[in-house]
Amino acid sequence: MNGAVTTPSGPPARRAPLAGLAVFAAMVLLVVLGHEGRRVAQLLVLALPVLAWPAWPVRSPAVHRLRGAVVWLWAMAFAFDAVARAYLLEAYQAAPDSALVLGAAANTNARESGEYLAMHWRSLAAWSAVLLAAALVFGRFAPRGARGPAAGSRWLAGLLCLAVLASALAYASKPWRRLHPAVFWSQWGGTVQTLRAGWADRQQQREAVLARARAAAPVIAETGPSTLVLVITDSINRDNMALYGYGRATTPRLLAHKAQLQDQMLVMRNAWSVDASTLPSVHNILNFGQPESQDPQHVLALARAAGYKTWWMSNHDDIGIEQQHARLADVVEIVNRVPGRAGASLDGELLDCLQEALEDPAERKLIVVHFLGAHPHYALRFPDGANPFDDSIDRVEEQLSERGRSAWVRRFRQEYDSAILYSDFVVAETLRLARGVGRQDGYRAWMFLSDHGQEVGHGGDHAGHSPQTASGYRIPAIVWRNRPIEPRDTAAIEARPLRTDWASWTLAELLHLRWPGDATERDALRPNYRWQPPVLPMAVESFER
Repeated sequence: MNGAVTTPSGPPARRAPLAGLAVFAAMVLLVVLGHEGRRVAQLLVLALPVLAWPAWPVRSPAVHRLRGAVVWLWAMAFAFDAVARAYLLEAYQAAPDSALVLGAAANTNARESGEYLAMHWRSLAAWSAVLLAAALVFGRFAPRGARGPAAGSRWLAGLLCLAVLASALAYASKPWRRLHPAVFWSQWGGTVQTLRAGWADRQQQREAVLARARAAAPVIAETGPSTLVLVITDSINRDNMALYGYGRATTPRLLAHKAQLQDQMLVMRNAWSVDASTLPSVHNILNFGQPESQDPQHVLALARAAGYKTWWMSNHDDIGIEQQHARLADVVEIVNRVPGRAGASLDGELLDCLQEALEDPAERKLIVVHFLGAHPHYALRFPDGANPFDDSIDRVEEQLSERGRSAWVRRFRQEYDSAILYSDFVVAETLRLARGVGRQDGYRAWMFLSDHGQEVGHGGDHAGHSPQTASGYRIPAIVWRNRPIEPRDTAAIEARPLRTDWASWTLAELLHLRWPGDATERDALRPNYRWQPPVLPMAVESFER
């Protein structure tokens, strides 16, 4: 015979502690993956009561089977918690209760979840394999608890009592108790639902924002017709734009505009987002970098209060942005009503909407255009068959290979660059329309920036949002006005670092808005501009390069 034969009465009692130790050892390995420092000890103490149960002999076969099932389910709850946290740490350097993850979960639906899985299935599959391995280990050892009459070992009874006492004290402490997977994830789900509910009922808050703007009594410092087109795009890293010196021809149309417009078109060489995800970045862009202050002003509300007719047109199906920002505008047009920010709607669908707004007879207009840009899934951000970089062996591909980037990251870079190329077409068209459609007898301006960047093999073998690398924050920013600028002023302004949470001050200048308390030193176009580096979660060698 190979090995011991398990009798109908089960494994010997002396093997039960070994089975319990095997479950506990596997638990330790998993918890270390998702937690660190003191948290590891806290989680293990919380897990002790049930994990110690197999060491206590039981007579009833039914209770024995029930105990095995309970131990397996208990261990799997901690395993799921550890694997989920480990995945988030690896992919985003974020905890599940961070603003980044909570906001993304509250802003996600079934379609977007499916498309996220399609893009990140490799990493998810690897972590799912870890979870499956844990399930197999727990399934093998959890049912091997001690059977028969209670053993007379005092040391075992003492150890079990100590384990139960330690766990009882841990559960009596609310900060410790909240770490238990069942408690943590149920509260996490409630927080996500609360966020969604808050976003779905924002009318009262919007009315308060408009009331604050009217109380500030903003005025327009210039007479005559005035039009500003603000283009906010998603997930574009300036390092992938030929306009900023990238090695692939990703922005031929914007380069053509720059060659034609010269000093009227300001290409801000050192623009930075202060957030690595859409929701907080858009809040900062439009709320003057003070979205959490007691009485923040909103640039759309100020424009409306001063007499501008405002539009918000979007290719995002995004309830958070729609309820907090878009619905502040006089006219709202959202062309993408297929759930999920990763839907297949192309940004070009908004060009007709923009042309109609520019043809509107209103004397003063602020038109906000919100694109999907290069938001993952990258292959959905450009038309079918429009990937000129597919499998091309150019210098960019060679450099990625030299830096050890995997084949799948290199493929994502090809798709990402194709999304940038299509975005170049759409963004350049918005500039062409802003320059040539509608009334030509007044002031016109156009501003383009991305909400945040994207990591596509720049700082590591990773593709996607990246809060821990500079690529997550490096963005393009471009300003055009139909007013001449001195060449020496153009060069100086283009070299200035710009941060998205101050963008509203630049927008206010482009709108010629004045109100008590405005901070002109945060407007990157003003002579008195005073730069202050933002605090990012990683070190930046220089914001000016």
